[in-house]
Amino acid sequence: MQVWPGTAYPLGATYDGSGTNFALFSSAADMVELCLFDDAGNETRVPIRERDADVWHAYLPGIQPGQRYGWRVAGPYDPSSGQRCNPTKLLIDPYAKAIDGRVDWDEACFGYLWNDHEARNDLDSGPHVPKAVVINPFFDWSDDRAPRTPYHETVIYEAHVKGLTATHPGIPEEIRGTYAAVAHPVMLEHYKRIGVTAIELMPVHHFMQDHHLVQTGRSNYWGYNTLGFLAPHASYSASGTDGQQVSEFKSMVRDLHRAGLEVILDVVYNHTAEGNHMGPTLSWRGIDNAAYYRLVAEDPRHYYDTTGTGNSLLMGSPNVLQLIMDSMRYWVLEMHVDGFRFDLAATLARQFHEVDRLSAFFDLVHQDPVVSQVKLIAEPWDLGEGGYQVGGFPPLWTEWNGHYRDTVRDFWRGEPSTMPEFASRLTGSSDLYESSGRRPIASINFVTAHDGFTLRDLVSYNEKHNDANGEGNADGESHNRSWNCGAEGPTRKITVNRVRARQQRNFLTTLFLSQGVPMLLHGDEMGRTQAGNNNVYCQDNETAWVDWRLTKDGGELIRFTERISRLRRENPVFRRRRFFQGHDVRGAREHEIAWFRPDGEQMDESDWTNGFARTLGVYLNGDAIDEVNARGEKVVGDSFLLLMNAHFDKVAFTLPGVPFGTSWRLEIDTAEPTGAAAGAGDEPDALPAGTVVTLEAHHTVVFRKVS
Repeated sequence: MQVWPGTAYPLGATYDGSGTNFALFSSAADMVELCLFDDAGNETRVPIRERDADVWHAYLPGIQPGQRYGWRVAGPYDPSSGQRCNPTKLLIDPYAKAIDGRVDWDEACFGYLWNDHEARNDLDSGPHVPKAVVINPFFDWSDDRAPRTPYHETVIYEAHVKGLTATHPGIPEEIRGTYAAVAHPVMLEHYKRIGVTAIELMPVHHFMQDHHLVQTGRSNYWGYNTLGFLAPHASYSASGTDGQQVSEFKSMVRDLHRAGLEVILDVVYNHTAEGNHMGPTLSWRGIDNAAYYRLVAEDPRHYYDTTGTGNSLLMGSPNVLQLIMDSMRYWVLEMHVDGFRFDLAATLARQFHEVDRLSAFFDLVHQDPVVSQVKLIAEPWDLGEGGYQVGGFPPLWTEWNGHYRDTVRDFWRGEPSTMPEFASRLTGSSDLYESSGRRPIASINFVTAHDGFTLRDLVSYNEKHNDANGEGNADGESHNRSWNCGAEGPTRKITVNRVRARQQRNFLTTLFLSQGVPMLLHGDEMGRTQAGNNNVYCQDNETAWVDWRLTKDGGELIRFTERISRLRRENPVFRRRRFFQGHDVRGAREHEIAWFRPDGEQMDESDWTNGFARTLGVYLNGDAIDEVNARGEKVVGDSFLLLMNAHFDKVAFTLPGVPFGTSWRLEIDTAEPTGAAAGAGDEPDALPAGTVVTLEAHHTVVFRKVS
């Protein structure tokens, strides 16, 4: 076999049409071997002679796409000093662009013996672990163009690749639950119908099944257990795993782009699948443990963990930062994705110990000409000390607004003293973002996400029901701010089911008409349930999958979602790019926004401090938007009045008059299954100012100003 020197960059395996360049970083290695595998699993080892700046490299003429390979690294093995090299362990390339196979959890996969954790394990792991695959980087993107939807026009749809389409009857069975299915025409039509503009995919970086889940017959469904930061997860491919997963992913992105949809990836750069010191040796641990992981200073045998997974990547390491930046650039430039949602993003800002908005990670992202131009969404917390950082990320970033979720849930379940903060969340959370120079679009608004109750379960359960997870119902969040509306779980009580349906529409109305960027969890638009399980991370089954067998209620909720989404899309007053004037929403200028009591009079300070008040009216003036569009034209639109009653009783509300309006037309009514006014035609009659309208308990109505 011919072995040429090759180059130290780029890292990983790079096919150029004639052969493949291989490059691996390891400052700990004394010797590195490239291991090639044929279809029968036979291994050929190629010693790597060239080393530049701790990058071991070689070029092999004739090595083609589809070639399986791995690495073996010889060097110091001394866990007490943080070193864990062992050439008997076959290691996955951190820069692998495709991965094939699974870990079978043989004892050889571990660096220690099962009967003696202090003893080094020299069993060969080669037959028991996945292999990296050389890919063909060439792809016909045709006329692919990124939609580049502005944030203020964005509606995010959080979805799981498999769970979204696993049961869809309109998709061929052989491709359900795959990348191909995500972009199937029936799905494109559904996205268009409900008005979403971006698909945020839960982890698609190649991930591994957890040992304890495999032992109990379960699996890691969510995928927050990364084994390859540049490789699309192989089992989501309908076309094969010898590199075909890459082409299928690219085809999905191309088809979504043609439909005007952006693709955002939920990425897990805070930890890896190798877990703590008792985890397997699969890649980074055996390549250069101390360079990749944050170790406990007093005892480097152990890993400093702010993620709850056993390890955290060392964000002060230039090689870790390079891996993350190279990964992001690859997904943008080669896979054409449009943004990232960063899991436990606070960990990425821990260059030393504390969360630091001046960390090297932020510096690298902000100056990068590629990464800085895509959507960057932080999950602004982790499990470490000082990890809750909602509102604490720097400009350029947007954030999952956990305060929005909690406040909106509390308001609609009737918690006292929630109106002031609810008003702030409804108007873009200026208290969190304005002081750092950010705008309402910094707030990714959500009521539900993959982690927690679905929207239907939020209004159907007071308690979590996670028994199927096998952890004695001890896992998952216990304080869900949910309300079952009078019965726990499914019920035949008509009154309870009516309130639940109305509450779901209340939440959707609040979500879509709040300033900021709305995020909808897949299936919430049709009333998906997880039977009260708020932590389906290990439920790769019907519990977690979207059920496309629509009930009457589910079909009506889709039509409601379509209606409320269209209202947002067509009216710029609901998607302002700037905050309302004044830091205090109660003191905002009258001509832009005004707040009302049920008697039709504007609220004063005592109304805001009334802890028992649960009814709110807000006027949004479409003529007073102090913005211009891309063509430099002044943004104007219709004005609206939102009346929200979170009380357990009916409330009579007087429609305000001059200077706010003289007549109003009902636009949205959450007491009606599809949001349309009961018995009304295409355009209900206008109501004069001073008309008294009755809001049912847990009820929202939206009026458009006529004159």
